[in-house]
Amino acid sequence: MTVDSVPEAETVRAAPQQSLSTAAARNLATTTKSVPQMQEITSRWLLRMLPWVEAEGGAYRVNRRLRHTVGDGSIEFVQEGATVRVIPRELGELALLRGFEDTDVLTALADRCTQHDFAAGDVVAERGSPVDRIHLIAHGRLNQTSEGKYGGEITLGVLADGDRFGENALLDPDARHDSTVTAETSGTLLTLSRADFAAVQASAPALQAHVDTYSSRARHRQNKHGEAEIAMSAGHVGEADLPGTFVDYELEPREYELSVAQTVLRIHSRVADLYNGPMNQTEEQLRLTVEALRERQEHELINNREFGLLHNADFKQRIQPHSGPPTPDDMDNLLCRRRGTKMFLAHPRTIAAIGRGFNACGLYPDHVDLGGQSVPAWRGVPILPCNKIPISKEQTSSIIAMRTGEKNQGVIGLRKTGLQDEYEPGLAVRYMGINEQAIISYLVTTYYSAAVLLPDALGVMENVQIAPRPH
Repeated sequence: MTVDSVPEAETVRAAPQQSLSTAAARNLATTTKSVPQMQEITSRWLLRMLPWVEAEGGAYRVNRRLRHTVGDGSIEFVQEGATVRVIPRELGELALLRGFEDTDVLTALADRCTQHDFAAGDVVAERGSPVDRIHLIAHGRLNQTSEGKYGGEITLGVLADGDRFGENALLDPDARHDSTVTAETSGTLLTLSRADFAAVQASAPALQAHVDTYSSRARHRQNKHGEAEIAMSAGHVGEADLPGTFVDYELEPREYELSVAQTVLRIHSRVADLYNGPMNQTEEQLRLTVEALRERQEHELINNREFGLLHNADFKQRIQPHSGPPTPDDMDNLLCRRRGTKMFLAHPRTIAAIGRGFNACGLYPDHVDLGGQSVPAWRGVPILPCNKIPISKEQTSSIIAMRTGEKNQGVIGLRKTGLQDEYEPGLAVRYMGINEQAIISYLVTTYYSAAVLLPDALGVMENVQIAPRPH
């Protein structure tokens, strides 16, 4: 007999329910629940590691010894199809033209710049050859090499987008290249010859006066850091005349004003009155709002164009990796540019690339203990994650190295504490009242900034390739 032929009376009937179902029982039960979760929260190592200094008047002035070196910035270009032009005002980043603001003259100089394309392997400049023009790199990577003391070729540095070389050609007719510059990739550069610069200078009295001022300033005696020299005598005998001196200061020191991050937290009074068990709705809303505000604060400390670390690193403290991915040699090159480096900061994906680069050399980063947490390190300096450091569409990022603290003349965080209705140090939560829709409002505010006390306190390795290479 088939199943289809079984009489209806002989079919198996479902057993009757003998107890309360779990679905119904759940109506009488207390649910165990978590506090609200938030994926945006990160470790925020930068906020934890920066020494915070009180900015009483809302600003912090960095007084420095007088420096005579100026104009070491990166130069920007505009591209129209295959044509590349230098932005005229960007020529003010050259040491010779720093502070010169005559737009017509700068435009005349920009118009005389000649475009040159190069391919990988091309020798752009030969060591010992005369320098008759300045080279402005619009795009590409070039390697500077020279002959070592004991023979063989040594690498002096890597040049990339926005860099330049041969700047001394504009004023010194006897200048010669002190290194060979070879293209590692294809790219484009612009050149401005000494003859073209002189032609513009001859027709622009304002430029001639500016150059004369620059030349007289360059004759001031200075140390290797560009600071005005403190005269002294050493190794003398007898009653030698001792030099008189004084320490000169910058007349217009930089001031860092505290920035602000704010939001208005709104909570309906019915929610605050009726739904506070087992968790206080206002406290949970405020907790997550403060977390988001702190995340934004760290983002600004990294990326803000006024005081962010990536934009305030001195251009002499910016380096390029030698081959793209980070290697132990690149990390050493970044580390050796300052005394007492306290930490490295890198995106987590960059830290993974650092590990791959070390493993390829048969090395492994060591680890150090920070507050009971083991973190990777190199030469005893911790490598801390910071996902606020951007990654470009070409899969490159940056590695930040810094010395911290006022006593060490390093990088410091700035804040103002003792605020009215202070919720955390430097963060205030102020009651703003209830509107006609019965919504309670709270103003959540934090004030902050960062200051770099000396240029060598902060360094950045730029254009670090983080995408793994195919096998």
